[in-house]
Amino acid sequence: MKIVWEERGSGDPLLLIQGLGYGRWSWEPILPGLAERYRVLFFDNRGIGESDKPAGPYTAREMAADALQVLDESGVERAHVLGASLGGMIAQELAVTAPERVDRLVLCCTTPGGEATVPMPAVTVELFAAAGSLPPEVALRRFVENALAPDAAPELVEALYRRRLDNPPDPVGWPAQAAAGIGFAGVDGAIDAPTLIVTGTEDNVVDPRNSDGVAARIPGARVERIPGTGHLFFWEQPDAVVRIVREFLG
Repeated sequence: MKIVWEERGSGDPLLLIQGLGYGRWSWEPILPGLAERYRVLFFDNRGIGESDKPAGPYTAREMAADALQVLDESGVERAHVLGASLGGMIAQELAVTAPERVDRLVLCCTTPGGEATVPMPAVTVELFAAAGSLPPEVALRRFVENALAPDAAPELVEALYRRRLDNPPDPVGWPAQAAAGIGFAGVDGAIDAPTLIVTGTEDNVVDPRNSDGVAARIPGARVERIPGTGHLFFWEQPDAVVRIVREFLG
């Protein structure tokens, strides 16, 4: 599998794993602040960007193997791992299947999987149902708006919308990635890594209550809530996210 990755900065390794439909470009708001202290590795998941896009469905465990491949190719034996949304599911799988490779774990806006998952908020379910009848550009803008807090700044909405237009999801890769999220039943094993769970209080994509469900499965895990932010809180409050992550990783 060709997985395209980059690195920025120096220090203890930190691997970033993105979610459904977003490539490595989408870490740009928090990348400078993290790269001041860490050797940050970030990549395109299978199914998007410059990485391979095999036919799906994918699983979170397969995608965790891709993340492990990035560590191998970069010569990193052990790293902190931060995963967002679907990336948080992938990060959980990585922490179980290769615990010796994971130092500290940060899980953002994600779910515990299976029956423990609080269902997707109705507003997003309705948007998915309506998207097929909308012009593609209109649907894309609505998805961007939905991923941010209701009062997100118009200039932020526009900037993210333009970035999404420049980096469209792949017609094969997107549903294959989505299948990995839908099929995630939770990890089969314990997570021993020290874990921080971060959520936006206004998340309309992954119900914020899922963060408590994830924490219940990981001994000693701590939940940090960023008030007034949505699913893409690292675009809305990048300075706060960098501060929270740096304080936890040390």
